[in-house]
Amino acid sequence: MKTTAALIVAMLALWQGIIWLAGMPSFLLPSPMAVLEALWLNRAEIARHAGFTLAEVVLGFALGSALGAMLAIAMGFSERLTGVLRPILTFSQTIPVFALAPILTLWLGFGMAPKIAMTVLIVFFPVASAFLDGLMRTPRPALDLAQVMGASRIRIMRHLRIPAALPSLATGLRLAAVYAPIGAVIGEWVGGARGLGALMIHANGRMKTDLVFAALLVLSVLTVIFARIVAVALHRLLRRYGV
Repeated sequence: MKTTAALIVAMLALWQGIIWLAGMPSFLLPSPMAVLEALWLNRAEIARHAGFTLAEVVLGFALGSALGAMLAIAMGFSERLTGVLRPILTFSQTIPVFALAPILTLWLGFGMAPKIAMTVLIVFFPVASAFLDGLMRTPRPALDLAQVMGASRIRIMRHLRIPAALPSLATGLRLAAVYAPIGAVIGEWVGGARGLGALMIHANGRMKTDLVFAALLVLSVLTVIFARIVAVALHRLLRRYGV
């Protein structure tokens, strides 16, 4: 904790030092105090936009995680399905997510739906990929023993393969929790009047760089808190299953 605090102080000092040495105007790089002042003066507006972004992140994370986990289980049941879908999933990651934002906005409008969809797209792949890898790495002796004892494929999946793959699923969910806000903010950048991304775009257009940094700071804090909550929940889940 002390190391983290010292690092933050050093970064703030470097930030302020760059402004002094380079003589940068505030509309290009505001000082840390200017950012904190903008955060305080606009706290109500920032809190309102942060609420919308957080709702998009939570809904998108939940939906993307559920869809990714369900697809991984379906692929775990069928090697043929895995052979068909795995290359498609890999190919889908070559498409820049930012390029899909205008299309989703065109299809779904300017409300929360395209932002949630963007979050789902970002969350879906790491969860599905990590969980599938875990399902495929179930110890062979355990599988052979379950089959000898006459366990059905469904029972093997439920009582053996899924519990064994929980650490891999947890890894995918931890990564997804960090990436999820990116999807929401990208959607807000492209189209929308609510959310921290929209606030940053509007503030940037009015040359209120201090407000842009304040919104970015709040977004970073929300991301850290959300990722921490997910990590704690996963830790308790794994401990409950004795993993």
